Amino acid sequence: MADKIIEKINQITKNTEHIRNIAIAAHIDHGKTTFSDNLLAGAGMLSEDLAGSQRALDFHEDEAERGITIDSANVSMIHKVNGEDHLINLIDTPGHVDFGGDVTRAMRAVDGAVVLCCAVEGIMPQTETVLKQALREMVKPVLFINKVDRLIKEVKLTPEAMQQKFLDIVENINKYIKANAPEQFKEEWQVSIMDGSVAFGSAFHNWGISLPYMKKHGITFKDIIEAYETETHKELAKKAPIHEVVLDMVVKHHSNPADAQKYRIPKIWFGDKDSDLGKSLISCDPNGPVAFVVTKVVIDKHAGEIAAGRLFSGTVKQGDILYLNAGKREVRLQQVSVYKGAQRTALDSISAGNIVGLVGLKDTFAGETISSEPMEPFEAIKHLFEPVITKSIEPKKSADLPKLIDVLKQIGKEDPSIRIEINEDTGENLLSGMGELHLEIIENRIKSEKHMEVITSPPIVSYREAVSKVSAEYEGKSPNRHNKFFISVEPMAENILEAIKSTDLPEIRIKKKNVEVIEKLVELGISSKEAKKWRQLYKGNALVDNTRGIVYINEVIEMIMDAFQQVMDAGPLAREMCGGVLVRINDMKLHEDTIHRGPAQVYPAIREAIKGAMDAGDAHLIEPIQVLQIESPADYLGDLSALVQNKRGQLMNVEQVGEHITVKAKMPVGEMFGLASDLRSATSGKGSYFIVDQLFSKLPSNLQQKIVGQIRARKGLRE
Repeated sequence: MADKIIEKINQITKNTEHIRNIAIAAHIDHGKTTFSDNLLAGAGMLSEDLAGSQRALDFHEDEAERGITIDSANVSMIHKVNGEDHLINLIDTPGHVDFGGDVTRAMRAVDGAVVLCCAVEGIMPQTETVLKQALREMVKPVLFINKVDRLIKEVKLTPEAMQQKFLDIVENINKYIKANAPEQFKEEWQVSIMDGSVAFGSAFHNWGISLPYMKKHGITFKDIIEAYETETHKELAKKAPIHEVVLDMVVKHHSNPADAQKYRIPKIWFGDKDSDLGKSLISCDPNGPVAFVVTKVVIDKHAGEIAAGRLFSGTVKQGDILYLNAGKREVRLQQVSVYKGAQRTALDSISAGNIVGLVGLKDTFAGETISSEPMEPFEAIKHLFEPVITKSIEPKKSADLPKLIDVLKQIGKEDPSIRIEINEDTGENLLSGMGELHLEIIENRIKSEKHMEVITSPPIVSYREAVSKVSAEYEGKSPNRHNKFFISVEPMAENILEAIKSTDLPEIRIKKKNVEVIEKLVELGISSKEAKKWRQLYKGNALVDNTRGIVYINEVIEMIMDAFQQVMDAGPLAREMCGGVLVRINDMKLHEDTIHRGPAQVYPAIREAIKGAMDAGDAHLIEPIQVLQIESPADYLGDLSALVQNKRGQLMNVEQVGEHITVKAKMPVGEMFGLASDLRSATSGKGSYFIVDQLFSKLPSNLQQKIVGQIRARKGLRE
């Protein structure tokens, strides 16, 4: 049986028209993993009796224990439509905001997303977040409205009221698609009940329907309500099996890889589209050069590191020599496989358009571009939220320190939205994550899966350094006094920061061939002459070269960019990352002899000049602020208001529907530790909150010196 499936998969992987790459995405607890179970059962990979309760794709112990998905899981399955086999490569993604990085990375690998939405709760903050992540990566959404059984049994809606509820959800999703989809797809990607790009059902009870399916099989809403009234909903699962309805919808409404890459590649790859590689990527050519993007690294105790990701061009086979573009070295591919949740199935070779697992690519990471020849890498995978909470971590036994450093490096590969800093000078190891839960999960996995006892500090906040005005020009001299650089800094315009955050502007070193980037800058209000001087965008900061007629500039510009990155990673105030800083090189004097203008001369001079200019530009700390949506009974509004204000927060909006309120509030992350328990106390356990957005804002003046002093003392820097 297994051999037959492998043979079928082998055949279909060569026919891109019959492949669909999809992700399941939704708000936490809207039923994604239960839904995925049903699709697996329908494809004959899981017992139908267990579907809906086994949660086959939550195979980590902590996922089963907490009842939430923490890691995205891949699975490949076969589905027949009109008598033809189709290969569906599916990724089940987490719903909790702390694990949103996994959703972003999964979206790079797929062309379509099935967005799940709970029929009772409707669209929640994380539904909007995952939809935004999909649209940013040019991934087409379809909608599945789940938990319809709750509308019938708990809310007891009439068929008419139920239909109205569905229409409201569809209308809100479409509004969101219109606001966030790429220009050419704002209308085309609207979901519709009429054309079957919206389906309804209950993943827990294994049934689903769409309008085309209802017409074809003569099922009505009344039949569904009756099935629950007479307790015959098991018959419903036979009449309208969820996997058939959903996978039919996927095959009909999602693009195959060859069609999807025509519009996705120009958005995620900034190389030359007219080159052989460019043409091969756009046409998803199995005979072209190899181009593979890693979206997840899993450490397997038997096979070592497994790099899962999307093959955009070419064919890979066991024994191939491949090139790591960031690692700048060649590796030999040991094994090619497709996924079945926790298991992998080895194949001899696999061609473009598939989601695959490659064994043997040692020391790779999510976002790495792997190819047969050195190439322009794919755009870095950009997460919606940045790590803003940090803990220091050390082993209980000092003899375990080398082992801990290895474990931290592994964790950094497995979950790139965790930032790891290993400071060999001070011996401090830092873990930065999206929130308290994120760090708690990582800490528990180090103990349970990596079998290491560790001690962690209380969590602290990661700040950023910024400037508030245009600085005077500052001169940086090289140690040998033969080279001088004249640099000024200024705050970056809000609209450009917004474009970087929304990935309209990629964070890259800008070359003349990156015409799209220069055109985007002009569109954002920068003159064409000025836009051509922009040399680099890095972590929300920019480097602009205003110099003219410098003879040796091409020999030093890469070193200048390296030194610029070093300062943006550790600013002058407290060695925190910088944000929203625009650095201008206004002039430079270079020694004519190459030996006198090497890295040892250029790096210190540039670092000194940027730091000096930032001091002159009124460098200050900015703190992370999270926009929260708080759900609670209306009686507790006064307590919620007091809670928000006590934590330096501010109420933005309050909406009341019946006895229920939805409060939008802004709150500094530094004041949010223990928020979950404070909220439970304030609302007698009836309130919950979700993160909607993250931004940075100037730390109040009365706290600036105190916090800078604390950070410097913690890092062992002099006062």
